[in-house]
Amino acid sequence: MNGRVILKRELLEMILEGAKRLHPKESIVLLRGKVEKEAISVSDVLIPPLATYGRGFSSFPGHMLPMDFSIVGVAHSHPSGSLKPSVEDQNLSIGRIMLIVGFPYTAKENAEVYNKQGERLVLEVI
Repeated sequence: MNGRVILKRELLEMILEGAKRLHPKESIVLLRGKVEKEAISVSDVLIPPLATYGRGFSSFPGHMLPMDFSIVGVAHSHPSGSLKPSVEDQNLSIGRIMLIVGFPYTAKENAEVYNKQGERLVLEVI
């Protein structure tokens, strides 16, 4: 994988809208897709079971997740507007990628994607 994540525009809009509705609390969703040689393609967004949305955090009990090997990562919001992953984000992330959307949640410019090491990847919205 060369550091590229492909995401359908309607999925990004759904993630941004969900974050906007929960603001000032953080949102969190799971990303389902495929890992290919050229890129990771995200095909679906899933709401994790028993998710908790708070001010400055969002979480879900990992043991409640079904065995689903198509989960490629998580997306969550940063109500502060920061698009950089925190240490907690990196340590608690599931899957290969982490999409962060930040306030004001209006466009692709309010989203960044990272790998588990916190390295920024190219987000391609189609």
